[in-house]
Amino acid sequence: MKSITEKFGKTPHQPSLWTRADALKVRADDPTTTQPLVSADFPVLSDKVFIWDTMPLRDIDGNITSVDGWSVIFTLTADRHPTDPQYLDQNGNYDITRDWNDRHGRAKMYYWFSRTGKDWKLGGRVMAEGVSPTVREWAGTPILLNKQGEVDLYYTAVTPGATIVKVRGRVVTTEHGVSLVGFEKVKPLFEADGKMYQTEAQNAFWGFRDPWPFRDPKDGKLYMLFEGNVAGERGSHTVGKAEIGDVPPGYEDVGNSRFQTACVGIAVARDEDGDDWEMLPPLLTAVGVNDQTERPHFVFQDGKYYLFTISHTFTYADGVTGPDGVYGFVADSLFGPYVPLNGSGLVLGNPSSQPFQTYSHCVMPNGLVTSFIDSVPTGESGTTMRIGGTEAPTVGIKIKGQQTFVVAEYDYGYIPPMLDVTLK
Repeated sequence: MKSITEKFGKTPHQPSLWTRADALKVRADDPTTTQPLVSADFPVLSDKVFIWDTMPLRDIDGNITSVDGWSVIFTLTADRHPTDPQYLDQNGNYDITRDWNDRHGRAKMYYWFSRTGKDWKLGGRVMAEGVSPTVREWAGTPILLNKQGEVDLYYTAVTPGATIVKVRGRVVTTEHGVSLVGFEKVKPLFEADGKMYQTEAQNAFWGFRDPWPFRDPKDGKLYMLFEGNVAGERGSHTVGKAEIGDVPPGYEDVGNSRFQTACVGIAVARDEDGDDWEMLPPLLTAVGVNDQTERPHFVFQDGKYYLFTISHTFTYADGVTGPDGVYGFVADSLFGPYVPLNGSGLVLGNPSSQPFQTYSHCVMPNGLVTSFIDSVPTGESGTTMRIGGTEAPTVGIKIKGQQTFVVAEYDYGYIPPMLDVTLK
């Protein structure tokens, strides 16, 4: 298969590359890029449901927004099954690990509300059963459109296939809480095309999800980021000199890294309502480096474009590795070129002593980073794991040029608004 440079040829832009040389600079446990340890006695938001990917309500410019003083978050959610026979072990005890590991197959979109930016109260499902066209409702972005409380929820409809979709509803507030109304008609937007973005037919392990719409602060157009994989049959990709980068002697062997083909995709809206989209070549590719660049999103600061994405240790390619966490890149314009933050891309990773403690980080424009608790070691041996399925402590980072620094830790699930909208 052609290299990235050859593949996209004369296109509106040339994708930036996260190279193997960049990834070789990743260092776990650097205190400036490592999430503080999460205690094993963490509180659980709900003993009825698991939550993971958290999507704060925001405006199209990325500002975390409350309505009439109420903060609102959307989460991927699944019921816990402590009495279901299929999740009981041979002694009749609840196997929470198996229940947790099965959650993706029954993921639904729920919402929560709070007066404090924490202490979240469960509001319920966003869409009634049967509204979404597929079995699973996977992550996306809720956008507050106006002072009438209208919200466009962009999300991923999965199984069968994977389609970027949107559904419009409205947030309603009272002095006692928040309710969501509408969210009854799901509009399909686009799917992977097999030319720029890999399809399920090309790779059973492909990814195409996590829409994040935004308005470019420089050209004013409406765009959308999403996670994808570079098109082509699985195993056919070339990891060439450009993808390898400037590696030292002895690091030229790429092993089987041709199977790792992650990219950050981008689309541009043909209309102002976000109903008609055109996919563009990826902003960033990680061929030969990693197979997942999930939940991509921007922070616009100091005239620069800070592109963040999350990834796993297990999705790294042969010969390179890094912790589960958030990775970042920066450019002076939307279409790059992007360079890795901190030289490697690593912005906030789990400590090696608790490699699975948190995931699905979202970097907000105020420097706060939210995530969920996955599993934390317990006991002196550390071999027993406590499953989370709840909000992690929020972390504060500072972004300075091409570097980032961990500077603060806050309460569990602390997601304060950056602005409040009074509904009419």
